[in-house]
Amino acid sequence: QVQLVESGGGLVQAGGSLRLSCVASGRTNSMDFLGWFRQAPGKEREYVAAINWSGGNTYLADSLKGRFAISRDNAKNSVYLQMNSLKPGDTAVYYCAAGAARGPLAKRPSYDYWGQGTQVTVSS
Repeated sequence: QVQLVESGGGLVQAGGSLRLSCVASGRTNSMDFLGWFRQAPGKEREYVAAINWSGGNTYLADSLKGRFAISRDNAKNSVYLQMNSLKPGDTAVYYCAAGAARGPLAKRPSYDYWGQGTQVTVSS
């Protein structure tokens, strides 16, 4: 089992920045990829970004390139999501996910473990 705990969410004005953190514990050696997803009220959970735990290769949803970035710190078992130039449309609960990612990184079934989420609210 892997436990994931997100933090760093909050209320920010449009144009501002936030950095989300996700700390993993448990059987972290079973993780190949960590990812971030988000879910806005009344919408499907959507893919944001993913990172290869060992190699560090990063992947980002096309619509977020230039504003968001994902990184990791293996020593701290942590993955981060840096979000810049935030817009009201970025308002959502952001979830950290981990697993072997046997399928497409942008698909939820590719991940075995999920955090509880952290709320990000961007005001206009």
